Amino acid sequence: MSTARTSTLTNLRGSIERIETHGDAHDLNKVALGHAAADATLCGGLAVAAVHEVFAEGRQSAAATGFIAGLAGRVSPRRPLVWVRQDFSEIESGALSMNGLRELGLDPRLLVTVRAPDTDAALRTAADAVACDALGAVVLEVWGQARQLDLVASRKLTLAAQASGVTALLLRVAAEPRPSTAETRWIVRAAHSPPSAPWTAWGAPVFDAQLVRNRHGPVGRWIMEWKCDECLFSEPSAYPQPVAATPAHRPHQAQAFGQRRRAG
Repeated sequence: MSTARTSTLTNLRGSIERIETHGDAHDLNKVALGHAAADATLCGGLAVAAVHEVFAEGRQSAAATGFIAGLAGRVSPRRPLVWVRQDFSEIESGALSMNGLRELGLDPRLLVTVRAPDTDAALRTAADAVACDALGAVVLEVWGQARQLDLVASRKLTLAAQASGVTALLLRVAAEPRPSTAETRWIVRAAHSPPSAPWTAWGAPVFDAQLVRNRHGPVGRWIMEWKCDECLFSEPSAYPQPVAATPAHRPHQAQAFGQRRRAG
């Protein structure tokens, strides 16, 4: 084996070891999600310039899309976001709605969507985007169990994210988790929204978010409500509007009122 090849392999092994070691030499910059319990488990929030994975069943694709849009909004509120989608994802779950993303708090003017014909093209496009330091985050959305998204691909994305400072968010629908270098891995389902105010058509987005991988700490599971106006996650509120308590003397008054009516 040549000296140059040996040196290259040594450097690559060193890079991989730094990625996979819990006590990384570099300090991770983090962005708080807003949900107190989740941020505490993540030791301050979601790491930027890293890879994060969100998995969901096929029927939960809308919930996973909303959740990863929330993550993107937290890590990249004022910088461009590139969303790479495999064509099959659009066939299965429909096109992204700019109005819907706007209602979630994202600025559509900062969003660039890319449709890729297959997984290979989607992965190449996402890797190129992650290497561009002008971006804030890149979402790679792939449907199904894609063999191309293996440990090697994950390492390449992680190295590119660390070099550029761009956060990579992988949205995996109808797929099973595989070994990767992701900082976190989530499994997301839809949760019941709290009762909404009479003048609104629906409640706030609420997610059943399970953190199943955390390279620097414990895992957990929480019900997380997305606050569209504040662009952050929080504990779900049972009632969005205050409810007046029933007066303690009301049953007595009602009984007296009924007696007066019968006497009349």
